Amino acid sequence: MNYILTKSKYIRGLQCERALYLDVYNPKLAYYPPEVLAKFRQGRDFEASFRDRFPQGMNLSKLLGWKMDQYPVLTREKLAQEGEVVLFEAGFIYDDVLVLADVVHKHDDGTIDVYEIKNGTSAKEVFQNDLAVQHYVLSHCLDGLNHFYLLYNDGNDGFVQEDFAQQSVALHATIAETIARFKEVLQGFEPEVSIDEHCDLPYACPYRRYCERKK
Repeated sequence: MNYILTKSKYIRGLQCERALYLDVYNPKLAYYPPEVLAKFRQGRDFEASFRDRFPQGMNLSKLLGWKMDQYPVLTREKLAQEGEVVLFEAGFIYDDVLVLADVVHKHDDGTIDVYEIKNGTSAKEVFQNDLAVQHYVLSHCLDGLNHFYLLYNDGNDGFVQEDFAQQSVALHATIAETIARFKEVLQGFEPEVSIDEHCDLPYACPYRRYCERKK
């Protein structure tokens, strides 16, 4: 199955359309300092601590690796099974956007809860944008979608859980427009974007060194 954007690239584009373009066409230019890589590892560890609550869960990334086009196919097969199903890194594509969801829990009655896990201590705007684009994609792929949870750190490595399903629905129209704009960006030349405050918000841009050299 083909796709143009991923969830992470959508979030990148919200910060900077040049960064989005480079993420797609020249990702080798990205530079992540050691402290950022350490945060990535901490985030994965925090995510794993929540997944431990689902010992029956199946991690699709361990089965498929980088075969991204196969994630939606295997996800559909597993969710079509009778009874309870828990998937980690379940894949969905809609509107040319690929999303891998942290935890998808289908209950015995067919209703589905989704969990996005972030190692932050508040429901930051960037996390809510993450949830919203996921909900936009998954709501067009799943019947029975119920709760759409954000889980973040309570400050003591425990979990705060908030349902962002309704807030996400309200953003669907805006998300569709943004996706259409990003597709146009990716069909053209590299955008010219000046270095400014957005280079560090909400994350330090991994392409800043490239932009500084180009400037």
